[in-house]
Amino acid sequence: MIVENAMTPSPITIGESSAVFDAASLMLANRISGLRVVDDEGVLIGIITESDFLRRHELNTDRKSSWLQNFLASPGKMADEYVRTHGRLVKEVMSPHLVVTSPTAALSEAVLLMERNRVKRLPVVSEGRLVGIIARSDLLRALARTQNPSVPSVEDTKIQDAVYAELAKQTWSRNGFIRCQVRNGIAELAGTIFDERERLAAKVAAENVPGVKSTTDHLIWIDPYYGVALPPPVGNEERI
Repeated sequence: MIVENAMTPSPITIGESSAVFDAASLMLANRISGLRVVDDEGVLIGIITESDFLRRHELNTDRKSSWLQNFLASPGKMADEYVRTHGRLVKEVMSPHLVVTSPTAALSEAVLLMERNRVKRLPVVSEGRLVGIIARSDLLRALARTQNPSVPSVEDTKIQDAVYAELAKQTWSRNGFIRCQVRNGIAELAGTIFDERERLAAKVAAENVPGVKSTTDHLIWIDPYYGVALPPPVGNEERI
C-alpha cells in the first residue's frame, strides 16, 4: 500500500500572510492542532501549531529572562524570540522545518519518517503542493480496511472514468484539483477548488453521469487571495 491510498486528502491550510489570530480561530473551529502554511502560489512552506501560541505577550506567557540570561544570550536569539512572541502574521511565527512524504511513497517509508523525526503526521506533497496528510489515525483506518477491503466493482470503475471524462471537458474544472472515487454508485468528490461556484458545478457534473446514485462533497475551497483553506459545508451528501 502507498501513502495515497491511506492519506486524508485536501487538508486545511492557511496563507503565510494571514493573521495568527485567524490561524488560532481556524484551528479551534475545525478542532485541529496545527495548520500547514502555503505561499501565494499554494506551495507548502511551513507549519503552525498550538505550541507556537504557548508563549505570547498577549497572554503574558512570554519568557521573562533574568539579567544573566539576557547578558549571555546573543542579540540574534533575543530578536528571534521577540518575533515568535509578538509576531502578528503566520509567516512570522510558523516553523519552516518540515518533514514530508510523497503520495507514491510506500506506507513503510512514511512510518519510518514518523519514527525517526518523532512526529504524528506527515504532509503529503506532490510537485511542491500539499495534496494530503498521513497521520497515525490514517494508518489505523488502513489497517482496518485490510480486514474488510472495499474494492470498486467494474461498473464503479466505468462510472468513475465517465465522471473524470466529464470534468476533463470543462474549463472551470482545470482551475483546481478535483478527484473522484466511486463505490457502490456513490461518487466521492475530493481535492481543491479556487472558486466556491466550482463546488456545485462538480457535483452537477457527477450527478449527470449515468449510474451515480449520490455524491459526497469533500472539496476544499482555497481563497486565492489569502490562501486560507475552508472545509466543505456540513451535510455534504446528496442523493439523486
